[in-house]
Amino acid sequence: MREHLVFLETSSAAVKIAAWIFLFFGIGGMVLFFSGRLPGKTIQEALVNLAAGAFFFFFLYLIAKIADLLVKIINEIKKE
Repeated sequence: MREHLVFLETSSAAVKIAAWIFLFFGIGGMVLFFSGRLPGKTIQEALVNLAAGAFFFFFLYLIAKIADLLVKIINEIKKE
């Protein structure tokens, strides 16, 4: 299990970065919509964009937190 710690830590950081990118894209889409730069879009499309960004943020962030928890568990087992 110890050989997988570096992979878990690296993938956790990468997934957290991806989660924040999805959230920023969702918020950015809403900002573009309300600033009037997306004239052909409806409010429902903008809300779906924000909801999808928020969903993927929480989903990916949860996966990253699970990976962090696994690293902590492996480190605790290693101490014993």
